[in-house]
Amino acid sequence: MGQTITLTAKDGHKLGAYRADPAGKPRAAIVVIQEIFGVNGHMRRVADGFAKEGYVAVAPALFDRVEKGIELGYDPKSIESGRNIRAKLALDGTLADLQAAIEYARPFGKVGVVGYCWGGSLAFLSATRLDGVAAAVGYYGGMIAAHAQEKPRVPVILHFGEHDQSIPMSDVDKVKAARPEVPVYLYNAGHGFNCDERGSYNAEASKTALERTLKFFAEKIG
Repeated sequence: MGQTITLTAKDGHKLGAYRADPAGKPRAAIVVIQEIFGVNGHMRRVADGFAKEGYVAVAPALFDRVEKGIELGYDPKSIESGRNIRAKLALDGTLADLQAAIEYARPFGKVGVVGYCWGGSLAFLSATRLDGVAAAVGYYGGMIAAHAQEKPRVPVILHFGEHDQSIPMSDVDKVKAARPEVPVYLYNAGHGFNCDERGSYNAEASKTALERTLKFFAEKIG
């Protein structure tokens, strides 16, 4: 279903991206924002899932500024590697790469963004800082609390696990207090509950969050 494409950011940086296409005419487009594990098999399947729902899905390889083609697993060594790679990236460059993905997706209709973990935070920042976004969904984004004073320019919904060991409920409360207009959904789950390759996967929470995400996108982007 998918293919690898090349995007060009405003500073000239070229990055890879995975693109998945629907069977028929696209209803809109969704930029799928990776975790700290690269655009690996799981993220490609997530993109494929949105394509099956009728969207052109584009997942930019945000680690390409450090090294091309990084795909990591979920063992402790891979988690450490992912964190180290992320630490080498400047936020401005990452947002420029996301803007390139959004621009690429715009010809297919309204553009939504959805992100997971690191990508969940970037989805929120896409809604507050980037152009061409019509709606955003963030899954367990740990940086959102630190940026909660930034007002989204488009509709946003957020998903968090109540038992997330890396995002305390006090941070979620900060987000809810700062952004009362943003629906925040809580699940009886931990961090990474949407990823079926992680020990923290929670099938019920994943299913419910996806249903809410698809309903939101159907209403906001088509």
